[in-house]
Amino acid sequence: MDKILTAIFKVESEGYQALTELKQNPETDKYVVSQAVLLKKENNGLNTLDSFDTGIETSNDTLAGGLIGGLVGILGGPIGMLLGGSLGALTGSVFDLGDALDNESIIEKVADMIMDGEVCMIALAQEKEPGQLQQKLAKFNVSIVESDAAEVEEEIEQAIKAEKELEKEARAKLREAQKEDLKNKVEEKKQQLQAGIEEVKAKVNKD
Repeated sequence: MDKILTAIFKVESEGYQALTELKQNPETDKYVVSQAVLLKKENNGLNTLDSFDTGIETSNDTLAGGLIGGLVGILGGPIGMLLGGSLGALTGSVFDLGDALDNESIIEKVADMIMDGEVCMIALAQEKEPGQLQQKLAKFNVSIVESDAAEVEEEIEQAIKAEKELEKEARAKLREAQKEDLKNKVEEKKQQLQAGIEEVKAKVNKD
């Protein structure tokens, strides 16, 4: 079974070390790592530090094609920021992310766990027996989330739909704000014009 493993490191150098070790020996009698990327969360965004792709085929190579890229895109985009608590004010009560992602989703777990300044490694892998990669990484100060790759693919599709809805709502709110701003400016101009008229009237009457 293909799985997505996300390891969140408290120490950046340990993240680099873990990625380097997997890059040097991606295929053993216990596991096979096809792809991996090391990311750092900075200013609520995700920056790529390093990555590798061994070219080793997975049991579903079509699925694997853009899986890590898709997951990184979601985690580093509006949905990842929202789940991480950075966009709560934007959505209000209209947009309920719970309709799109359940509480056990890998996207929600990872977005909630990784803090600004921390690094995480996302890997696509197969294991001969469950837990082999976790044992490999146990020597580091790390938190690990893993899930079936097919389930992650479904989550990404749901998150993309949710992201489009979020964008749609944000644009609607922006348009509404612009209309209100324009209305206020027009009213202000009317008041200024009326004040000018009253001032002219006062001068005429005085003369």
